[in-house]
Amino acid sequence: MSAPVISIIILAVMFLIATLLPVNMGALAFVGAFLLGAVFLGMETTDILANFPGGLFLTLVGVTYLFAIAQGNGTIDLLVRGAVRLVGGRVALIPWVMFVITAVITAVGALSPAAVAIVAPIALGFARKYKISPLLMGMMVIHGAQGGGFSPIAVYGVIVNSLIATTGLDASPTAVFLSSLIFNFLIAVVLFVVLGGRKLMSSRVGHFVEQAAEARMSVSVGARVGGDVDFKGFGSGIYGPRDPAGDGVQATATRGERIPQLVTVAGLIALAVIALGFKVDVGFVAITIAVILALVSPAAQKGAVNKISWSTVLLICGMLTFVGVLEEAGTIEFVSEAVATLGMPLLAALLICYIGAVVSAFASSTAILAALIPLAVPFLATGEISAIGVICALAVASTIVDVSPFSTNGALVLANAPDDVDKDRFYKQILAYSGIVVVAGPAIAWAVLVLPGWL
Repeated sequence: MSAPVISIIILAVMFLIATLLPVNMGALAFVGAFLLGAVFLGMETTDILANFPGGLFLTLVGVTYLFAIAQGNGTIDLLVRGAVRLVGGRVALIPWVMFVITAVITAVGALSPAAVAIVAPIALGFARKYKISPLLMGMMVIHGAQGGGFSPIAVYGVIVNSLIATTGLDASPTAVFLSSLIFNFLIAVVLFVVLGGRKLMSSRVGHFVEQAAEARMSVSVGARVGGDVDFKGFGSGIYGPRDPAGDGVQATATRGERIPQLVTVAGLIALAVIALGFKVDVGFVAITIAVILALVSPAAQKGAVNKISWSTVLLICGMLTFVGVLEEAGTIEFVSEAVATLGMPLLAALLICYIGAVVSAFASSTAILAALIPLAVPFLATGEISAIGVICALAVASTIVDVSPFSTNGALVLANAPDDVDKDRFYKQILAYSGIVVVAGPAIAWAVLVLPGWL
C-alpha cells in the first residue's frame, strides 16, 4: 500500500474518532503525524516537528489571549450595552443587533463558539420576551459570528490566509472576508423575512436597555457549560449598584474600572490599524496589546491565560503539522491528480465544497479548512479555475453549516432555548434548517463564487 493511501486512511480514521469520541483532533493529528512520518516514511522527529506552525501558534494565542482580557474586564459587555442602546425600542432591530454584535466580536479575533456563547443567551432571552422566533434569533447569532469570522485578524481568516500564503497562489484576504460576510448577511435577510421579521416592524418597547440588562443577568446554565467561555461577571460583576440614568442599567462602579475598558477598545482599534494598515504580524501585535492591558489592570486580566482556547490551538497546530507530513508523503499531489482526472474543474470544485460542508456539519470547521485547502492547492495551481473563487466558496461552505445542532454553535443555541420553548421541536427546527443549509449552501456558494469566474 502506497504512502499517500496510508495517509488518507489515517486522516479518515482521525476524523471518525474525533466525530464519535470527545478526543481533540489536534492531539490525534500529532499522533498521526508521528505514525505516518516515523513509521511509514522513516522521517526523523525533528523533521516532523519542522512542520509545526510557530507563527500561527503565536497568532492564535495572542488573539485569544487579548479577547479573554477584553471579556474579563467587561469591555465586551460594554460594547453590547452600547449597541442595544442605539436601537431604542425598535423590536425589529433586535435580531440585527445580535447579528452585528457577534460579527464584530469574531471580526476582532474571538473564536466563533466564544462569540455565540456570549450572545446567544441574550438573544434568546429577547426572543422569549418579545415573541420573536427563537430559530430566527439563534441563527442570526450564528450567521453573524460566521460573517465576521474571516476578517484578516480573525481566527478563521488568519488560518485561511496563512495557508494560502505558503502555497504561492494569488491571495485576497478581503475577498475571503467579504464573501463570508455578504453570504451570511444575505442568509440573515432571508431568515428575517421568512421567520416573521416583517411583523416585528410595528413593535416597540419602552425600556429596551432595561431588558438588555435583565437578559444579561439570566444567562442560562446551558451556555456556561456549552463552551469555554467564563461567564463570571457577565452583566453583573463590572457594574455597581448605581443607576444614575434611571434606565435599568447599572453604571460602572468606579472610574478605575472603566479605564481598562477604554484602553481595551483603543487596543482593539490599534490591532486593526497596525496589523492591517502597516502589515505587522497579527500575533505579535495582539500579544503586545494584551500584555499592555495586563499591565494597565493586573486584576482584570486574572485568569485570562486559562481562557485562551488551548483546545483550538492544539487542533490547528496538530492539523497543520500533520498536513506538513502529508506533503512529505506525496498525498497532496496524489489527491490533486485524482481530482484532475475528473476532467471537469468546476465539478471538482463543487465536490470539494460539499466535502467541506458535510464533514464540517459534524466536525470542526477549522480542521476541515486546514485539511482541504492544502489538498486543493496543486489542483488550483493549474490555473484552469479561479483559486480565489474556490477558496472563498470553500470557506463559506465549510462554516455556514455550523448552524447544525451537532456543531458547537448550533448546540449552544439549542442549549439556551427559552424555558417555554419545546426543546424537541426546537431541535427539529434547527436540524431541518441545517439540512437545508448543507444541501443548498455549497451549491449556491459554488454558483456565485466559482462558476462565474469573476474572482
